[in-house]
Amino acid sequence: MKQLHRKDLFSWSEFNPERNLDFHSVLWVRADGNVLIDPLPLSAHDQNHLRQLGGAQFIIVTNSDHCRDAFHIAKVTGAVVYGPAGERDSFPLICEHWLHDNQEIVPGLVAYQLNGSKTPGELALVLDQSTLITGDLIRSHVGGELSILPEAKLTDAVQAKQSVKRMASLHGIKTVLVGDGWPLFNQGGEALKALASLL
Repeated sequence: MKQLHRKDLFSWSEFNPERNLDFHSVLWVRADGNVLIDPLPLSAHDQNHLRQLGGAQFIIVTNSDHCRDAFHIAKVTGAVVYGPAGERDSFPLICEHWLHDNQEIVPGLVAYQLNGSKTPGELALVLDQSTLITGDLIRSHVGGELSILPEAKLTDAVQAKQSVKRMASLHGIKTVLVGDGWPLFNQGGEALKALASLL
């Protein structure tokens, strides 16, 4: 796994030829149990790295299209799985907990519900009020710029754009770690505001 902009954050990735970009997963290492977000399959190297870093106690899946390898990793690590409350009735994974808007999952990590995306109640996560971690709605196909899912994939374009504008209004965001595309380690808040201004 690759270390990110903080010593307690790591990521591993998988290139998707169809979309010509990387998919990403995030690991937050913490004393009270590590958190995995949208976990992709782990290579043998990354499995070993995860064990060295203390395994995983929590898995958060931002939307049903990002279940990825969560079931298998939860089985191996014993991690508790959290999913979006908006998909509770149709989610393909069994989740021990369902996350609602503005809910603190563990100290320092808050879930926000994004409406109008391709799945109901997609989640975005904010870590320590400064790092935004997104699933599908907010992405980055071009380095240094954020974009939104194509309108044809949105269930409600108006709500989706309002959700992006809400994220852009959060104070203190410096980094945006997208599920799909390029991460923005610096000036993420400015990139969010630039995206919102176009919607």
